[in-house]
Amino acid sequence: MTSKIIWTEIDEAPALATHSLLPIVKAYTKGTGVDVETSDISLAGRIIANFPDKLTEAQKLPDNLARLGALTQTPEANIIKLPNISASIPQLHAAIKELRSKGYDIPDYPEEPKNDQEKALQARFAKVLGSAVNPVLREGNSDRRAAASVKKFAQKNPHKMMKPWPASGSRARVAYMTDKDFYGNEKSVTMTKAANVRIEFVAKDGKVTVLKATLPLLEGEVLDSTVMNVAALRKFYAEQIEAAKKEGLLLSLHLKATMMKVSDPIMFGHAVSVFYKDALDKHAAVLKEIGANVNNGLADVLDKLSRLPADKKAEIEADINAVYATRPAIAMVDSRKGITNLHVPNNIIVDASMPNVVRDGGKMWNKDDQLQDTLAMIPDRCYSTMYQAMIEDCQKHGQFDPATMGSVSNVGLMAQKAEEYGSHDKTFEAPGAGTIRIVDESGATLMAQTVEAGDIFRACQAKDAPIRDWIKLAVTRARASGSPAIFWLDPARAHDTEIIKKVKKYLPEHDTKGLDIRIMTPDEAMRFSVERVRRGQDTISVTGNVLRDYLTDLFPILELGTSARMLSIVPLMNGGGLFETGAGGSAPKHVEQFLKEGHLRWDSLGEYCALVPSLELIASKNGNKKATVLAETLDQAIGTYLENARSPSRKVNELDNRGSTFYLALYWARALAAQGKDAELKQRFTKVAKDLGDNEAKIAAELLAAQGKPVDIGGYYLPELAKVRAAMRPSPTLNAIIDAM
Repeated sequence: MTSKIIWTEIDEAPALATHSLLPIVKAYTKGTGVDVETSDISLAGRIIANFPDKLTEAQKLPDNLARLGALTQTPEANIIKLPNISASIPQLHAAIKELRSKGYDIPDYPEEPKNDQEKALQARFAKVLGSAVNPVLREGNSDRRAAASVKKFAQKNPHKMMKPWPASGSRARVAYMTDKDFYGNEKSVTMTKAANVRIEFVAKDGKVTVLKATLPLLEGEVLDSTVMNVAALRKFYAEQIEAAKKEGLLLSLHLKATMMKVSDPIMFGHAVSVFYKDALDKHAAVLKEIGANVNNGLADVLDKLSRLPADKKAEIEADINAVYATRPAIAMVDSRKGITNLHVPNNIIVDASMPNVVRDGGKMWNKDDQLQDTLAMIPDRCYSTMYQAMIEDCQKHGQFDPATMGSVSNVGLMAQKAEEYGSHDKTFEAPGAGTIRIVDESGATLMAQTVEAGDIFRACQAKDAPIRDWIKLAVTRARASGSPAIFWLDPARAHDTEIIKKVKKYLPEHDTKGLDIRIMTPDEAMRFSVERVRRGQDTISVTGNVLRDYLTDLFPILELGTSARMLSIVPLMNGGGLFETGAGGSAPKHVEQFLKEGHLRWDSLGEYCALVPSLELIASKNGNKKATVLAETLDQAIGTYLENARSPSRKVNELDNRGSTFYLALYWARALAAQGKDAELKQRFTKVAKDLGDNEAKIAAELLAAQGKPVDIGGYYLPELAKVRAAMRPSPTLNAIIDAM
């Protein structure tokens, strides 16, 4: 019986790396009852699939995301999902521009729709923006942890990126709102019966506008609503700008404008407009005329200035530059190019940026390319306070030591679009002053929020079955690991209060004898976890969807140097498996380096590790003994790969992703040749291992020779396949051995 592994084709660095790794995986699994197929769910692929109207037959692509979504509902699902772009609007614009330049007749994205046709177009594009992929595929909860071999190696060979916290004292801090934020305004209810509700805006004059006509809810489902008051948000930004200036701190903003694709770009835009207020207010009429949108960052404003006469453009640029003299220093993304923290909303992603603040001793980079204590603005209190708890711990106890620190793994509630990341279709900018309410079929109001014009309303859902499954997974992990399992839940937060009730209701269904399972607020849980981390002890964080995302970057970046090395297993609720391969936050920088100097520093360890449980799933479901042998030997090969320090270097003309993957192939072949469980595999791989080993020096030289010069792959979002394959498989000797299999 043949089993299928679906390997997702995605974007940027992991997509490039796939062209090196996948031919090896397909060759090694050939004839073993394991088939590996690819499925294109890249940003370009999703755009093409959603806009076939004016494309030629040769250009069209099927809706692979919908197909994979259907597959997750079956026991046969076995998907290896690499990190994809969660597109912000600037990225969407760039991808459309590239596709059009390649002859794809894709419509432009209408940022400010002027008619029903443009509104409909904007709604179609919403399917590819932000977190479009994850809610479709994540039909199970998340079990995310470092593989034992990876953690052991990280402690034996600690990464060198940790910078000391200043002995003289750090003034770094996280700033957050104290009222009128999402946390403060949240209301939550558990449905006592199934219902179909709608979301409406009721203006002060009583006029009703339907924002969402239908929202089906199940019995036991938790429904939340909340609102961010933008007047309070702008006041908060203004106060923190003044505080940073007065205290001599570097100002930084940390949001997630990719996943929270409606709310966070608006919050980002308010930060831009408050910081650059003098210049933007002065030229407001002209900027509106040319379509400059602060929600897309300062870069969008500067880009749109090219539509103006040269003298007017120069005048506005001068006024924008003059702002810096009256403002605090601002954190830089790239000081050489003058790109600030406020340039592009997807440049600073909180789950990737805040670990670096901790790693760098409470500092970020300033315009002089120096590290400086930062005031990190994370406006909403739902998650910001736990970062402050970690910063306070570091100010007291100093930097973490990767050689001795324990692990914080995660069991995350994310199945069936749970919680905030599934909220895009229920997030709205209030059209005026009034009330946004959630109403059932009988006309009864379930909950209502008072809003002013421009306030951000958000409703979220978490179904009962995923919550029960999440609690069960937490108990399973606690039992398997022997570590304490901590539910990060805050009884002062409306949503968490409803979840706590469910935890208390469903925990007794499981045997928890001898287990340490607790409920703590995020701040308490953070303090408890870091205290154990410093003692070298492990802890399981059991969290909702957003905290899952944040913590599975925060701790791995400190422990392992990168979250790309994490094992992310999603046991799907209908019996299949989804195996995710780490974070892609640094992927754009890796591509930039590759194009410039032919060196790809992306570490495919996440992909190597994900393939092990994927093969194990096939073995357990179908009794495929060859799959068992492939999984066991791959696990051994990963250990050898780590022991021999074959991870990609950051520097050109040293080992890169292609060389790393060659060494994995060599060690995997040797492990297969050495095993005694399957004679056929042993015989087949004895020759492969000998050929690879005999030609090691030659292959390594051919791979190194491909570095040190610019690479043309014919595009960023839709590169040319022939060019990518040539760039990622530059060793004729290695190719001949693999292709002959």
